[in-house]
Amino acid sequence: MPTEEFRAPAASVTSDKTWWRDIILLTLLLGVLFGVGLGRRALWEPDEGRYVEIPREMIQTGDYVTPRLNGVKYFEKPALFYWLEAGAIKVFGIKEWAMRLWPVLFAIMGCIAVYAAGRKIYDRRTGWLAAVILATTPLYYFLGRTVTLDMPVSALLTLTLLAFLLGTRAPPGPARRNYFWAFYVFAALATLAKGLIGLVIPAMVIGTWILILNEWRLLKSIYLPSGLLLFLIIAVPWHIAAARANPEFAYFYFVNEHFLRYLTKSHHRYQPPWFFIPVLLAGIYPWTAYLAQSLAGAWPASWRARRESREMLFLLLWAALIFVFFSFSDSKLIPYILPVLPPLALIAARYLSLHWDPPSPPGLRAGPWVLLILGLLFLAALVFVPQHTPDRPRVAEYTRVFGGYAWVILGSLLATAVVPFAVSFRRRLPWTLAALAVTGVLFLGVLDRGLAYLNDQRSVKTLALILKPQLRPADEVMTYGEYYQDLPVYLGRRITVVDWKGELEFGMSVEDVSAWMIGDAAFWRRWNGLGRAYLLTSRSNYDKLHAEERGQFHLIAQTGPNVLVTNRTGHP
Repeated sequence: MPTEEFRAPAASVTSDKTWWRDIILLTLLLGVLFGVGLGRRALWEPDEGRYVEIPREMIQTGDYVTPRLNGVKYFEKPALFYWLEAGAIKVFGIKEWAMRLWPVLFAIMGCIAVYAAGRKIYDRRTGWLAAVILATTPLYYFLGRTVTLDMPVSALLTLTLLAFLLGTRAPPGPARRNYFWAFYVFAALATLAKGLIGLVIPAMVIGTWILILNEWRLLKSIYLPSGLLLFLIIAVPWHIAAARANPEFAYFYFVNEHFLRYLTKSHHRYQPPWFFIPVLLAGIYPWTAYLAQSLAGAWPASWRARRESREMLFLLLWAALIFVFFSFSDSKLIPYILPVLPPLALIAARYLSLHWDPPSPPGLRAGPWVLLILGLLFLAALVFVPQHTPDRPRVAEYTRVFGGYAWVILGSLLATAVVPFAVSFRRRLPWTLAALAVTGVLFLGVLDRGLAYLNDQRSVKTLALILKPQLRPADEVMTYGEYYQDLPVYLGRRITVVDWKGELEFGMSVEDVSAWMIGDAAFWRRWNGLGRAYLLTSRSNYDKLHAEERGQFHLIAQTGPNVLVTNRTGHP
């Protein structure tokens, strides 16, 4: 991180050079951080398998309007990310690192965006700190290396809201117009990436901000007519095309997947309203140490002072409203609060930048102590809290899965608390933050390497690669009582799913897919038929089927909790 004096950017040659130098350097550093070991893990199911299989089937069928999963219509999300992944498949083939390339690029874009906004609104130091904080939070880092929609939509929402905020600061002219046009474009892309939240979240944050500031006249200068036209040109065509090709699309997509998902427990993802509190505290660790102080310092001193800190108020509303919005949803998943992290990174960065030089306020001095306590609490929970049975500590489960590497993971976690705490006695904030960032990156790297130990628990890649050389075109591959979403990806073919509907229930109800989405009776007819069939299922399902003695099962391989069996002996 640069150590020279940071000042608000000025329109000079020197400033322009530092801008480009910083962006190039930051891009290279982020590329290394997010890119190293990108293909180490298998594609984990369900999410990574799902979001690779859908674009694979788009390429196979040539239909880029109607998403299909294992040949079944799948309308839960719009198509932008599928198109991007399809492009990656066409260029690089189906390789784990290539499938994760787009999430990495979006993660880097998000970090560059907070750097640029931090520098434009405040100073260069704030920009650097914001990018470093955001990139080294575990939730952001790991979702930036995972094939899901969460990082793309988070980065696009970040670009949307920051473009709007910077546009309000720009004087009338081409620069202001371009900021607002970018705002509409990014909002449209966010909508095309994950649905109506691309429109709802910016409207919620911006509308509340304008209401609090009582600056409704701003609506006259945000290029609303031309901006809405841009938004509609980008966001609407696919939705129209999907509705014309699929009469059932509109109700399921808009009503079931937006309103009912939020307002009801129909998707079976209910969690209590406080669910995201521990998720956030762990998700931004070790920067949790400065969260409370940063938020307290960002709060306007009085109602009248709100106009003097309008940018900080915008960031506070951005973080708080999204957090509250998803906390009251009846459908909750950990990644939902990812869009909260960019504004929190900017808020923390501004607080730390203001107190860069001594003397340090009491809240800042308390940070290392908070970090030490949190680190020890996390470590104690990981080591001593039971996993499944009261007499079996969680660490015993970790050593069973990771072997001796479990202690490396726990040691790196301990280092994130102890090393910055020890360095803090030098009473130099830059040293403490450097120690925190370095140990945080080491912990992320150690933990990421450890995740590969879970491949056989979270993926059937090993079994798929054992099976693939044996397959003939006429052979049937089945799963029983479950659907491994990475299996068709690794086999490059549709599979037969037995006695399972899950998220494909709606698609199964609108067209005939009974040839490969079958029930128990059809399974036994095919299994005992003349053709060769292979079955992947859990060990418990296999034991149940084997005990029924209604057919022959020949075990080929077992990895983790899953088995691969066939109905015929001998080589195909």
